[in-house]
Amino acid sequence: MARLIPSEVYNWIAGGEAPAASGETIAKLSPHNGRLLCRLARSGWDEVRAAVAAARAAQPAWAATPAVQRGYILHQVCNRLEQRAQEIAGIVAQETGKSLAEAKGETGGAIALGRFFAGEGQRLYGRTTTSGTANKYAMTVRVPCGVAGLIVAANTPIANVAWKLFPALICGNGVVLKAAEDTPATAWIVAKIAEEAGLPPGLCNVVQGLGPEAGAPLAERADIDVLSFTGSSRVGRWLAEVAGRRLLKISLELGGKNPLVVCDDADLEHAVKWAALSAFSNAGQRCASGSRLIVFEAVYDQFKQMLLDKARGLRLGPSDLDDLGPVINQRQMDNMLAAVQEAVGRGAVRLCGGRRASAPDLANGFYVQPTLLEGVDPEDPISVNELFGPIACLYKAVGFAEALELANRSPYGLTACIHTQSFDRALEFAHRVQAGVAVVNMGTYGSEPHMPFGGVKVSGNGTREPGTEALDIYSELKDIYLGVNPQVSPGGRP
Repeated sequence: MARLIPSEVYNWIAGGEAPAASGETIAKLSPHNGRLLCRLARSGWDEVRAAVAAARAAQPAWAATPAVQRGYILHQVCNRLEQRAQEIAGIVAQETGKSLAEAKGETGGAIALGRFFAGEGQRLYGRTTTSGTANKYAMTVRVPCGVAGLIVAANTPIANVAWKLFPALICGNGVVLKAAEDTPATAWIVAKIAEEAGLPPGLCNVVQGLGPEAGAPLAERADIDVLSFTGSSRVGRWLAEVAGRRLLKISLELGGKNPLVVCDDADLEHAVKWAALSAFSNAGQRCASGSRLIVFEAVYDQFKQMLLDKARGLRLGPSDLDDLGPVINQRQMDNMLAAVQEAVGRGAVRLCGGRRASAPDLANGFYVQPTLLEGVDPEDPISVNELFGPIACLYKAVGFAEALELANRSPYGLTACIHTQSFDRALEFAHRVQAGVAVVNMGTYGSEPHMPFGGVKVSGNGTREPGTEALDIYSELKDIYLGVNPQVSPGGRP
């Protein structure tokens, strides 16, 4: 694949590229082979402050632009993204190590989401209602928050950018996007293309750098009006504390330790297919990945063998013929392999994987073999901590009640899935499982642009992105009351 990423990836501030004032950069390594891919600006407070100032200056004119016209401009942005989808997908593939086909699918999904929110410019509904007072009219309208700070994760980089950028813009906000340090070029190219397509300069700014140096100041010190974060629950807790002290509006989409239940009446071949996709696709780097596989005792041994055969046959690599790529960096790989070793030391049985790939063409990359464990206590750290890699644990349940109890025995509550042919089991599970998303006979992951996504417990703070519910994050409701004098004619005369 041709090189698509510049050797140095800068910030995008006020309509142009800007290096860090210090001149410092950070190495970004290819997850596929560990080689230097590019260097990104090591930004800090000075760059954050400049980006916020640019967004603050550009925002009033954007807010004054009718929402329908804002939507038209965002449609033009989507058109330009679509024209350059091959290039964008290539950047995503190079930064993440995933296959080009998977990157193309992710890019197409991001564009579809952008079109959905562009269309919402025609539907930024308020409401009119009655008043308890005579000769008084009541209504609500949506108004922008002002400047939105957006902090995204690296696992699905173009999708993560789109999920936050488009709803923030259609609501009339200026934006400062803190790019994930592992996928700096994806955010950079989106901002660049957006301005080429007609988005006003300064409205969408991208700050590169490390979370503690560039993300933390955006939350703690910057003059922003709303903050949206996708990432770990640990960082989310800290951001919630910071936002609470500032009374800053915040949206948190955090981690998951998602259960996939296989009942004794399930289509096992179908269940194995979806369990493998839930656990291992995107190298398990999904907040919605299926990392806890809860199987009825009656079919446990059969399901386990079928899933083992499936896992052992999965191909690792960056090509379209491969099933999963590398994890995003060395630190992530080392942490998850250590977690597996610690679980085995506490009595877990490693059924497959749990090691770094050793094939000569993969050995220098950050590839983790698809890993299945059994005999893990539901309270063990590997059962309750998100690993964000291709690692899943098998648990045995006597029946539906125990399976549901195991599914809910988690600090997280993002997604959950059940495989069954029973309408009663499926509906009961969907209602009683403690998760923001419940799925029947598919995988634990997946969302659509018009559907809200988010979790309960430590998987979030109750907000939802995308869907029209995301508009509640990036806009405020304003009440408007009109008092009229019925004795005055339209011409102003009694």
